[in-house]
Amino acid sequence: MINTFQTYPAKVEQDDKGRVLVTFPDIPHAATDGSTLDEALEEAIDCLEEAIAGYIYRNELIPAPSRIKRGQYTVSLCAQMALKALLYQSVREEGISKVELAERMGINEREVRRMLDPRHGSKLPRIEEALHVLGRHLIVRVEAA
Repeated sequence: MINTFQTYPAKVEQDDKGRVLVTFPDIPHAATDGSTLDEALEEAIDCLEEAIAGYIYRNELIPAPSRIKRGQYTVSLCAQMALKALLYQSVREEGISKVELAERMGINEREVRRMLDPRHGSKLPRIEEALHVLGRHLIVRVEAA
């Protein structure tokens, strides 16, 4: 199964005061705005990352992004947050604890906590190793913006 939490659809509207509002159909509590479209979409990146971090901190299932519909914009997570979300979701799907993942990897449980912490700058090879231990492998794809 391929999971992705990289790009989410965003709905963009202008309010009655001229502000540009951005909401996410898949993440109902995430919304932001800006004075211009560019500013609002830039703010939307931070908003989306904070929302995904919130799911991780609350130990909740992260909603998968739906298909992009006509008229919607796309907002992408940074690679680090996307990988942490994938690792978090993989741990949930396996139904294992951080301690068990640490044991499988032969590392200290603190390191697993850091890998799952959205605010900690984890190294890609370590996250890739954790995914491998969970029976997943990382596929990287680059698309035109």
